Amino acid sequence: MSAGKAPMHPLLARYLTQLSTNPLRTKALTSSTFCFLQEVIGSNAAGLPPPQIPKDAAPLTKALARARIDSKAIKMALYGFFVSAPVGHFLVGTLQKAFAGKTGLKARLGQLLASNLLISPINAVVFLASMAVINGAKSIDEVIRTVKGGFFSVLRVSWVVSPLSMTIAQQFIPVELWVPFFNMIQFTVGTFMNIKIKKMRLAAARKEAEEREREKGRDQPR
Repeated sequence: MSAGKAPMHPLLARYLTQLSTNPLRTKALTSSTFCFLQEVIGSNAAGLPPPQIPKDAAPLTKALARARIDSKAIKMALYGFFVSAPVGHFLVGTLQKAFAGKTGLKARLGQLLASNLLISPINAVVFLASMAVINGAKSIDEVIRTVKGGFFSVLRVSWVVSPLSMTIAQQFIPVELWVPFFNMIQFTVGTFMNIKIKKMRLAAARKEAEEREREKGRDQPR
């Protein structure tokens, strides 16, 4: 007698139901939550100092500062809801429709190529442009410089992660579980990259501060 299929967790079943009945809203809420958590976890794991707040600030303000929940975390949540999720919904939906019902090696290779050569570059541009705005870019030129400066770095990560995750999904993950699977991959990679970038920026800021101190010491009269 063959073993039966493992029962699905009730929360996952409810999530998949919402994904089926309200796909864009569910993806938007998921992306918003994950983008928010990526920023908060990244700030805490990288060891960023909490923002300076007045001593007489409200308890809630102090708690938010200790947890590194700031305006950027809120902006990241808005980015996930209004930008990342709708763009991903459209691009992945288009890819799935283009290859619906197609099986075999050629179809799988075509899906991988389309993902890497079409979807990944678009996602990279959208992500970098959004990050430029969130980080305070004031002009189109600043946004363009940010996109040009980070495009191939982001794309290289995507070209490593995307084929691996797509191959795993094609081989082992039922199609109805692709969205939560790719969400978890993106969340894990995004959190790792966020921590790495914040640590690099923190190290650069410390080095710059040390160099300024050395310059001050040299400029002081003996």
